[in-house]
Amino acid sequence: MKTIQMKTGTNTIFKKIMFATFIGLLFLQFTSCDSEKDNEKAHLTVRMTDAPANYDAVMVDVKSVEITGNGGTAVLLNTNAGIYNLLDFSNGLDTMIASGDLEAGSVSQIRLILGTNNTVVVDGVSYPLSTPSAEQSGLKLQVNQTFEPGVEYFILLDFDASQSVVSTGSGTYKLKPVIRTINAAVTGSIKGSISPIGENVVVTATSNGVSYSSVTNASGKFLISGLPSGTYSITVTPALPFLPVTIAAKTVVVGVSTDLGIVVF
Repeated sequence: MKTIQMKTGTNTIFKKIMFATFIGLLFLQFTSCDSEKDNEKAHLTVRMTDAPANYDAVMVDVKSVEITGNGGTAVLLNTNAGIYNLLDFSNGLDTMIASGDLEAGSVSQIRLILGTNNTVVVDGVSYPLSTPSAEQSGLKLQVNQTFEPGVEYFILLDFDASQSVVSTGSGTYKLKPVIRTINAAVTGSIKGSISPIGENVVVTATSNGVSYSSVTNASGKFLISGLPSGTYSITVTPALPFLPVTIAAKTVVVGVSTDLGIVVF
């Protein structure tokens, strides 16, 4: 009887080991499948930046960010909703406003949905920014890019506060957003500073008849980002009595910030 009991116990232990091994392999298979599914998707991060403007603050109410992909399907990204001061993110500074996983394939556009709590501060006084219902329902920004599976992508929304805030007279202002989408992976930039130091001095870079502009910050520095590769003519236009300065034939390459150094008037 003892011999039979020992054999039965050994068989039971063997069966338990086999069962545990089977469960372990099954778990690894499911984990592997989940990992493969994750790798089939692309990851997108959307960040926001701004060209400086001659205001104390420009507060924009960001509600959500959607991206339209294959077959016109809209995907709502994980959005850091809130009220942002655009002037906090100028001359190279930016902030993440949304991110999420997407099915690999073509992406046509981003839709930025704004709320109604938008304001501009002028000489210490805050004014409401009336926002057309079309902007609240979603600003459609063209992307037209193909996302590969397992790859992380970054898109920068360049919110031009100077052009987006429109004075309608009698102390009233309207928000008509002017936004440019920038893919840092296929663009470069131009940076520099001016002397004597001046704020809100316009700097314009032109190539093949297309112009991009920014303004200097309080330290006299400027950055024009999202520039396609090419040769640019840069014009810095200070206030009188100084005269504009033009710098010709500056080359911009992808992924590089071309430094102009100090532009002296």
